Amino acid sequence: MQTPIDQKIVKQEIDNMGLESVGLASIRELNRIVNNIETASGDRFIRMEMGVPGLAPPQIAVDAEIAALQQGVGSKYPPFDGIPQLKTEISTFVKNFVDVDIPAESCFPTVGSMQGCYMAMMCCARRIKGKDRILFIDPGFPVNKHQARVLGLPYAHFDVYEYRGDKLGAKLETYLEKNDVAAIMYSNPNNPAWICFTAKELEIIGNLATKYDCIVMEDLAYFGMDFRQNYSIPGQPPFIPSVAGFTDNYILLISSSKSFSLAGQRIGMTAIPQKLFHSTGNNLKPFFGSDRFGYAYIFGAMYALTSGVSHSNQYGLLGLLKAVNTGEFNFVDHVKEYGDRAFAMKKMFTENGFTIVYDMDDDQPIADGFYFTIAYPGFTGIELVEELLYYGISAISLTTTGSDRHEGLRACVSLTGKERFRELAERLAKFQADHPLGSDFKIIHA
Repeated sequence: MQTPIDQKIVKQEIDNMGLESVGLASIRELNRIVNNIETASGDRFIRMEMGVPGLAPPQIAVDAEIAALQQGVGSKYPPFDGIPQLKTEISTFVKNFVDVDIPAESCFPTVGSMQGCYMAMMCCARRIKGKDRILFIDPGFPVNKHQARVLGLPYAHFDVYEYRGDKLGAKLETYLEKNDVAAIMYSNPNNPAWICFTAKELEIIGNLATKYDCIVMEDLAYFGMDFRQNYSIPGQPPFIPSVAGFTDNYILLISSSKSFSLAGQRIGMTAIPQKLFHSTGNNLKPFFGSDRFGYAYIFGAMYALTSGVSHSNQYGLLGLLKAVNTGEFNFVDHVKEYGDRAFAMKKMFTENGFTIVYDMDDDQPIADGFYFTIAYPGFTGIELVEELLYYGISAISLTTTGSDRHEGLRACVSLTGKERFRELAERLAKFQADHPLGSDFKIIHA
């Protein structure tokens, strides 16, 4: 059987990595394998394994950072909890688009949302004695569990797909009633399934966080990117759905990588409500030198990790947020291209025998956005990861995301522009021809 990518090269590069299973490879490991295959074969893949932006950063941010460097900020340490102007703009941004009031004092930049997540775990798990477990509402970003392991924190997780709506509360309480959960974490919109929690579900989560005194770590990496609603007008409804409307026990973790296309700059935002920021915990002082949550967060965790985001980068984000907050720059319009790509690419996959794994968002079809999930009859997700490599298509197994849907893969649309749609369609058609539905087809890597 002849495949779009030379089979000998694919097998060679897989063997060279020495992995027990390509289908269980981490995102970075799979990325390295595909890079090596591309180099050895000279063929370009349809790259869907990494959730990296595929759009240019807004010129407003670029110009603002250049201007700051030219003014000499590169020679000075920044305030590690953020320059005052940026803290104010983050506070305004959260008010404009989430409709919650969080003072500038407890808004600050982080070295990507990843650092924000890491600090949040550190502080949440050490806030109250006996409450150190992280509960992940899955499927989710695999690296967040890795962060918990690095910190030595116990964690639990469950796939939310069968527990939407009213069923979510009862499922959460089976974990929370043990009274050892420090924080609940999820992404919304979800990576990898692109499901979005409803207001009712967010209310359930918020009420339970208050009842059991645990903190919700709400990962808003894809801020405003549920394109079924127009969340782009500052200060006007509809506002971006958030647990913030239903509890004071939350931390907003906002990425600049996808919504603002600033992935390479490694700058995210964290916003903590005033009540939590000024609260105390009986287990903070041994680790952070203070029993005050906000003090521990900034002077304990952040100071120890990085002493802040690069000075010029803060000015870049400042310039962009000013433009967003005044309506000069519509950040949602800037990234709607991802939704258009998802619509077209899902159609190509389903026309060639694939199915969408997470196909419903509670009671309505899933949105078109940064990710979608796929399966092919007769394959497990682990098998499908490897098989698609021979066809020049890369994606990760849902098994690595905490999903119970082990037949599926996560596909990211960001690196596949319209100029490659025809090539993708041809490769998928070839895949279906080599693996006709209802037949005993040969798996290449078997």
